[in-house]
Amino acid sequence: MSADQNRITLHIDMDSFYSSVETREKPEIRGKPVIVGSDPKKGTGRGVVSTCSYEARKYGIHSAMPISKAYKLCPDAVYLPVDMELYKSTSSRIMEILREFSSRFQQVSVDEAYMELDKDITDYDKAIDVAKNIKENILRREGLTCSVGIAPNKVIAKIASDFNKPDGLTVVSPEEAKQFLDPLPISKIPGIGKKTALLLREMGLGTVGQLAAYDVQLLIARFGKFGLTMHRMANGIDEREVEETEGVKSISKEDTFDEDIADSDTIKKVFYVLSEKVHASLLKKRYRFRTVTIRVRYGNFSTYTRSRTLSCASTDLYVMRREALHLMKEFTGTGRFRLLGVGVSNLEKIDERQTLITDY
Repeated sequence: MSADQNRITLHIDMDSFYSSVETREKPEIRGKPVIVGSDPKKGTGRGVVSTCSYEARKYGIHSAMPISKAYKLCPDAVYLPVDMELYKSTSSRIMEILREFSSRFQQVSVDEAYMELDKDITDYDKAIDVAKNIKENILRREGLTCSVGIAPNKVIAKIASDFNKPDGLTVVSPEEAKQFLDPLPISKIPGIGKKTALLLREMGLGTVGQLAAYDVQLLIARFGKFGLTMHRMANGIDEREVEETEGVKSISKEDTFDEDIADSDTIKKVFYVLSEKVHASLLKKRYRFRTVTIRVRYGNFSTYTRSRTLSCASTDLYVMRREALHLMKEFTGTGRFRLLGVGVSNLEKIDERQTLITDY
């Protein structure tokens, strides 16, 4: 397990992403086997299946299968070319939704991401509420479903998100990790492909539990450093942080209060301080922002976000503060708050030759 026993990590994985986006755009193909990839050319086409709908999977079709074989298994399926621009634009909007729910966020592919929940959410029931809110937002705003794994670290969360697809929600607490992992086939461990799985089975290791109990020195002797990595993951150990890997996508600051607050003047002061911290970080990293987002959490842990996108990018603290306070008007007077947060996104890097506009 991770050294931080209070950490709660989510892995969000979109369901059959390419084919689901195509189905959303073309409602007439809903419910049919949909295969995204190259043209099968009546069984003679070259190339592979990029992704396919769950209806197509019933025919034994899967990603990376030769398109000619997919055609033989299901010639009546709907075959579509890859439309990467469509998928990327949809992905970008989904990732913005996810960033609304946590400042600790890491996109790892076009259709999956990790997030670490705020430190005041140490209750897995509250984490389930957050995950349900995420799923509802993605479905309502993008018309797509996702599967979510909730766990103490990244590796368990990733395995959990794949456990009950599509539209799944699987929770693995620290106490349940061993019971959850042990019976799974070794192929469920990230990084263990067909060749490695075959070698492990030749060593008599077929389940995660068997791998976890195996002599780690023998694994290292056979697989090098990856032997240690496999052994640690099989034992539910993963100390990797959730962090952005490709540039800065958003900047945010939050404050969790020892006692819930409701007074409008106090709320205003909190937003002034948070905005100043975000602004200082923005200038230090030399970015403009276009979108301002606030997060509010009530005393009962109900959490909401609101955002507004400006017509042009800005570095102005006054604008950031003004928009945050305007978004907060919806919530002021409706209860007591445990957490307040301000963030900016849709960032643009400022060229060294350009002048920062910092008038307040």
